[in-house]
Amino acid sequence: MKIVGISACPTGIAHTYMAAEKLEKTAKEMGHFVKIETQGVKIENILTADEIEEADVVILAVDKKVGTNRFIGKKVKQVSTARAIREPKKVIQEALNGENVRVISQKFSKPNSSEKKSGIYNHFMNGVNYMLPLVIAGGILIAFSFAFGINAADPTDPTYNQFAEVLSIVGGGTAFALMVPALSAGIATSIAGRPGFAAGLVAGTMAASGGSGFLGGMIGGLLAGYATHFLANKVTIIKSFASLYQLIVVPLVSVALTGFAMFYLIDKPISLILDGLTNWLNGLGSTSGVLFGLLIGVMMASDMGGPINKAISTFSIGLMSAGVNAPIAACMAAGMTPPLGIALASLLFKRKFTQEERTSAQSCWVLGLSYITEGAIPFAVADPIRVIPSLMAGSATAAAISMGAGVTSLAPHGGIWILPIPNVLNKPLMYVVAIGCGMLVTAMMLGLLKKPVSEENGISTTNETELL
Repeated sequence: MKIVGISACPTGIAHTYMAAEKLEKTAKEMGHFVKIETQGVKIENILTADEIEEADVVILAVDKKVGTNRFIGKKVKQVSTARAIREPKKVIQEALNGENVRVISQKFSKPNSSEKKSGIYNHFMNGVNYMLPLVIAGGILIAFSFAFGINAADPTDPTYNQFAEVLSIVGGGTAFALMVPALSAGIATSIAGRPGFAAGLVAGTMAASGGSGFLGGMIGGLLAGYATHFLANKVTIIKSFASLYQLIVVPLVSVALTGFAMFYLIDKPISLILDGLTNWLNGLGSTSGVLFGLLIGVMMASDMGGPINKAISTFSIGLMSAGVNAPIAACMAAGMTPPLGIALASLLFKRKFTQEERTSAQSCWVLGLSYITEGAIPFAVADPIRVIPSLMAGSATAAAISMGAGVTSLAPHGGIWILPIPNVLNKPLMYVVAIGCGMLVTAMMLGLLKKPVSEENGISTTNETELL
């Protein structure tokens, strides 16, 4: 059989390529022709019209909206990238058997119940996809500005440096300031398409300036998207007036509705909630900080780049705009620990890993140090019952130590590579200790829980019935 497809995750990094690799490798083992287009940081392995025409089925392993006009008339099965990574053989078999497969037609069919349930999550992830480049670039530029001195960007300070001021303006005053507007615009665009962009941008800008921050931006983005979608797609307009209606009335009414709702209904209540949360987080003692860190660590390692991981990391990034910088440091420590712990375990407990796994684990050193948690996914997929609890324990340890020690980070990303930049981490030594302890806990638990493997067949000596 001939199978084609697309893989795409919100950030366009790890899950996109891992899903494609799993589907391609499994399909070839099953004796099928397969080609998966990856819509990551850039679009690669692009499907041709002939390949699509000859395909028996199309598999979309996606966590965001992708164009489907190319597949009109084809049988299409859509799953998440996580499921494609976790059970590729089952996904392929279901697609070939016609289970939960729909035919793409000129007139889009109504989504099924599972698509409706996952809709809001996909909209949020689309917003995160818009926001993330600004967060990473802006945050790291701000971090570089601190290398000249913590106040070097202030023209009135004796340590003033013009280059530091420019870095701060570009990173913090511009890129980082656009974080919430980009989040809202991405959410609204996901819901309503291009017409939702303007209202979403207005909602996010009002949230950023009004004090409701990323929480207000998320709610405002949903409001802007659904309001615009209703006006643009649900209201019936006579043909002679349709173009004028779409050009003037839709943006005018959607922006006005969103703006008034933000001002009177959303911004002030959310600001009060966020201020209360900020004060509580800033007032955390060491015991409460440890408990919060444990929660952060468990969430970061529970699905390694999935919705739970993205939820706590996005929440922590949002807190940075309110001046709360400890949770993002804990998130980074917890996110770095799973790949690093696996890499260490593969060296300490070689009998618990196949030769192929030990070779793959070496890449986890670089992935872990770079804060790419997804490097742990293949190992978690292969043995979830033993690996995932080990990763959660290690990440919880790292985040708890980081929060308990009061480690803060002025950069939202960068992993260990931000360590040499002066003034970014307030307690760099404790940060390294937190990561090291988390890595060691993960490695020890993997050594304790994982069963020895047989090198002849590359599988664990554990009886399969133990896992049922």
